[in-house]
This record gives sequence, C-alpha cells and structure tokens, in this order.
Amino acid sequence: MPHIILVDDDANILASVRMALEAEGFSVRSFTDGESALEALAQTPADIGVFDIKMPRMDGLELLRKLRQTSQMPVVFLTSKDDEIDEVFGLKMGADDYITKPFSQRLLIERIRAVLRRTKARNQAAHAAGDGPNGDGGRDSGAILKRGRLTLDAERHDCLWGGKTVALTVTEFMILDALARRPGVVKSRDSLMDAAYDDQIYVDDRTIDSHIKRLRRKFRQVDKSFDAIETLYGVGYKFKEVS
Repeated sequence: MPHIILVDDDANILASVRMALEAEGFSVRSFTDGESALEALAQTPADIGVFDIKMPRMDGLELLRKLRQTSQMPVVFLTSKDDEIDEVFGLKMGADDYITKPFSQRLLIERIRAVLRRTKARNQAAHAAGDGPNGDGGRDSGAILKRGRLTLDAERHDCLWGGKTVALTVTEFMILDALARRPGVVKSRDSLMDAAYDDQIYVDDRTIDSHIKRLRRKFRQVDKSFDAIETLYGVGYKFKEVS
C-alpha cells in the first residue's frame, strides 16, 4: 500500500483528494502547511508527496528544497494556471510532475501511479548497476532512445538535448517518447492522448496542443533554434527524421 503525504492549505481540496486516494487503496497523511509536513516526513518517510505550491508558513517549493537535502522521495506539485515559472523551478529542483488546478481526481491518481512506476524502475536500474561488470549491471541500452541531439532515458526519466538537461513532467516525457520512437511518422492527437493518459481519462484535444507548446518552450530554453517537433495542421504532430 503506497504511502502518500498530501499538503495543501485548502481544506476542501485536502479532504476530497484524501478520500479519493484512500478509496484507491493509498495510505494518506495530510497537512495544511509545508513546515508541519517536513517535520512529519523526518519522523516517518512516505513513498510520494503531493504538494500545493502556494501555502503559508512554508510553500511547496521551499518544502521540496529542504526535502531534497535528505530525501529523493518523488513529488507531484499542485499548481495554479498562472504558476508556470514556479512549475519550471520545481521541476529543476527535483519535482517529478505537476498537475494544474482545477484538476480531475482520476487524472491526479493516474499521474501518481505513473510517477511511482517510474521511481520503481529507476531504483531497480540503480540497484542493477552495481551487479554487472564495471558496475554497469548489464544495463539494457534499449531503455535509452537516441534521435539526433535527443536522448531519452525512460528508466531514469532523463531528457537531454545536445547534452543539456530538459526538465519534463511525466506526461510531457510520454508524449515526446511516443513522437521520437517513430521519426517522420505523424501522430494524431488521439494517439498521443493514448500514449500519455489512462484510457479511463478524457482530455480535450487542446490539452495535447498545450503539452506540445510547453515541450517546444522548454527545448527552446536550451536551444533557441529547436524545431524537431513539427505540426501538421488538422492531422497531428511528428518528430523530424534525423538526417
């Protein structure tokens, strides 16, 4: 039973999300501020944290910064639509994903499960790294996808462009992975939704468009000339074939 620590100063969100998580079999401790949550984590660690960004006493970013001094526990941020700068800082500081308010509880649960799966895979890969010759543990290079300047490591959730790190959420990583696996092949919005979301989750076409915009923006922060993701209007998106 995964143990979640949930932190949000909105009592209504705290109560409703806790009920939804417990109904799915998660064990949940909830707090209304980051300071109390940090003290609780020092006593009893959790498997994953869900933190609101804007909170009194200690906000989610400060909570994550202090947490990372002693723990690599995965963290999902709850953020408002106007918190894009905070979201970018959070990912660079070591958050694993974020979800924008107002949000579907089902979507939050699926994102939590996805982060937990990736964390488990990363831990298993790190453990295996000490088992093989030269410390490589017989690592499966198939987990690493390279397309030109792009490198995706699914086990570690690492994304590099020209050797520079690009901080992606779980959803953005899945969308990019789906595009990069078949360069030159057009992916419809429906197929990208299937790659990034559970089939029980409904998302609007515009959600995929928003993710693509964010992906381009993040890559252009490390390479202003980035143009590897192409739009075919009325059809979908494709990753440029590597020449």
